[in-house]
Amino acid sequence: MTNQLLTFKLNDNLFAFEVFKVQEVLEYSEPVKIPCASPYVKGLINSRGTGITTVDLRKKFLLPEAEPTKDTRIIIVEVNKPTDENPDHISTFGAIVDSVMEVLETDSNNIEQPPKFGNIISPEFISGLSKKDDQFIIILNERAIFAQNEQKL
Repeated sequence: MTNQLLTFKLNDNLFAFEVFKVQEVLEYSEPVKIPCASPYVKGLINSRGTGITTVDLRKKFLLPEAEPTKDTRIIIVEVNKPTDENPDHISTFGAIVDSVMEVLETDSNNIEQPPKFGNIISPEFISGLSKKDDQFIIILNERAIFAQNEQKL
């Protein structure tokens, strides 16, 4: 089976979300601040008439901060967040990234389990690893990244 991955850069590392979980990619615009939000929550943006919470993935992953550039993008990601009333509930979040690269196709047999330690980010945020040429692609677990009841890392 083939997986499509939307690849992007953060701090010169290559990451990806599975394409079917991505709603759209937007040019960066400064989010409206949310009082008392977690430090990695940048704020709200308006997308298609809906307020979307945006997360600075650099801050979330404890990477060095960087000012937005002309290449900075917000990836709108759909996350399955079941509720008691609706087990199929989908929430939408924005992920601020340094730049979006390309959509890659990879065979699911080429996706490896991530190592349990030694990662640049917490292993719970990683769903797998793939490779392009000689560079690893860290495939992210959007449910863990955008969890409401997360634990301190």
